[in-house]
Amino acid sequence: MAVHRAPSLAEHELLGQYPFLPGAEALVEELSPSLRDLLEDRVLERPRALGRMRVEAALQDPTGAVEVGDLDQASPPERFLSFVYARLLVSAAPSPAAVRRWAVAEAKRAWRRLDTAPSEELCEVARRMSYGLEPEGAMVRIRLPDYLHLATPIREADFHLVRQAVRGGEVLVTPKRAARLVQEGVRVTLTTPVALDPGLRTALEGTEGEFLREVAARVPVPSPLSSGPTGPLRPEVFPPCVRKMQRTLEAGENLSHAGRFALAAFLHRAGAPFDTIVDAFRGAPDFDESITRYQVEHITQRDGGRGYEPPECATIRSHGLCVREGDPSAAKPLDRSRDELCFEPWLRHPVQYYRTRGGRVRERASEEGPGTPAEPGRSP
Repeated sequence: MAVHRAPSLAEHELLGQYPFLPGAEALVEELSPSLRDLLEDRVLERPRALGRMRVEAALQDPTGAVEVGDLDQASPPERFLSFVYARLLVSAAPSPAAVRRWAVAEAKRAWRRLDTAPSEELCEVARRMSYGLEPEGAMVRIRLPDYLHLATPIREADFHLVRQAVRGGEVLVTPKRAARLVQEGVRVTLTTPVALDPGLRTALEGTEGEFLREVAARVPVPSPLSSGPTGPLRPEVFPPCVRKMQRTLEAGENLSHAGRFALAAFLHRAGAPFDTIVDAFRGAPDFDESITRYQVEHITQRDGGRGYEPPECATIRSHGLCVREGDPSAAKPLDRSRDELCFEPWLRHPVQYYRTRGGRVRERASEEGPGTPAEPGRSP
């Protein structure tokens, strides 16, 4: 570990509360532990136990609502080492969703303190993360580029730039909103797993094999889309909007409520089995299996198993989920969408797209059979 200047007492507490900040490793400069020491040294068993608790809390509730009680009584060096150990554990898990789940919980833990902390503390944490926040009276100023970087992944409409007070290249927000923005910055920072060399990974699997198997069982690797009652699913011919929804979740990013509903309803109509639809959401940063199963069941079992109809193209566009680009009639090829089918005037529904490309779907009672490219105007 790199050695930094010894922090003051106040600095110790700050870095212990926010161990993701640059320079937090200075908390343990007197111990100077290597990563191998952290895995094996008996003296460091308490930080290892706290690290496992941090991961357990994230797995138990991905919204970060579960507290790690012993963490409050731990010293700043112990809190930092437990954070490092937890990050090693989730980085060794087979599913990348484990890292994302833990990142959400840790960001939420930081937010709970930032939400009630003085504006000076909030802005200091943001500054050390390279975000430009400054207190201004009862408000907080944030540089416009930083605001856009932090707010873009947040789906709540209240964070859209058009609803903010913008002045001289800065955005003026309440401390509560600033804390939520910094929370998002923490989540993004922690979503990237630690690169483990083969020796360290082997050592972790040797000392924490049972715990890692438990993590794998609770956050399994998503299953590939498989066959259903309509025959083999064909993800390669899913509509561009549906593929974008899938990529968003696979990247560990949040997908809006409208997007989650559209994806689940489309997969059901395309014939995906129930468990396959649930697996499609495992990459979500706030994935909770019991809640997801309940919601997918609600979407797919309505009306005797017919399920809710996926939203049509106009609705998808209104929710900002359409990904078609350019104008197919433009003169310059680079201005044209890669998929001109989306611009056909008769195409009104993503199910039409899938069926036209050769996919088979669950038919409605009023329909005679699967559509073909020769029937482009047919309703879904």
